[in-house]
Amino acid sequence: QAWIGGIRAGSVSSCGNHVKASCRWIAFNAEAAGVLGVVPLECEDGGKRTVSQLCCHSDVVMDFDFSPFDQLLLATGSADETVKVWRLPESGQDMPGGAGLTLGPGGGPVDMLQFHPTADGILASGAGKQVTVWDVGQQQPLTALDSHGDQLQSLAWKRDGRLLGTSCKDKKLRIFDPRASPAASQSVPGHENNKDSRLLWMGSSDCLISVGFSQMREREVKLWDTRRFSGAMITVALDTSPG
Repeated sequence: QAWIGGIRAGSVSSCGNHVKASCRWIAFNAEAAGVLGVVPLECEDGGKRTVSQLCCHSDVVMDFDFSPFDQLLLATGSADETVKVWRLPESGQDMPGGAGLTLGPGGGPVDMLQFHPTADGILASGAGKQVTVWDVGQQQPLTALDSHGDQLQSLAWKRDGRLLGTSCKDKKLRIFDPRASPAASQSVPGHENNKDSRLLWMGSSDCLISVGFSQMREREVKLWDTRRFSGAMITVALDTSPG
């Protein structure tokens, strides 16, 4: 039961995630563009898991995220520049034929999505150089965080929901307080190579971990403290790789 076999996953080049799980479902990029494969997390009576297809978008699904408040609510973002929110069935039923709601189109392919961890129905999406914070219930944007110098590479809510961090192709890490201002409250040079980067909060603490590439194309991890955000506290080089 530790392995789920027979999965025909797609190979998508994007800054988003390619597999996500809630307490009920596992979703992943399928081979066909715009389609997610959906598999039950729990295997009933030792039987074989059935892979269902959720036809989401007219173009590639770049990222998706389950709501922390509703384990059946799935948001998807696509190269078709829209965000869609879906209600998946409890179990064993047919996948929905249409989205519960559609947000956008926006200013480019939606590369990343993340639900707010403490406020129900708040969703951040990243497209191009801009982060938009949406009120899903009202189906409208609350604010746009647009002070990025290049393509966004990742976004992450702090666990207590107070702040949002981003990494960008302009090699900077930024911290936003979306309720106070659309401009970044803090900014610091991150990794010296702009190939790719990811950002992750250490729970509700003031610390962040970033993953990226050095000038010599070494993969590296950096630990940051937003109370002393002038430079990384620790840098660990992993290996040199083109991947």
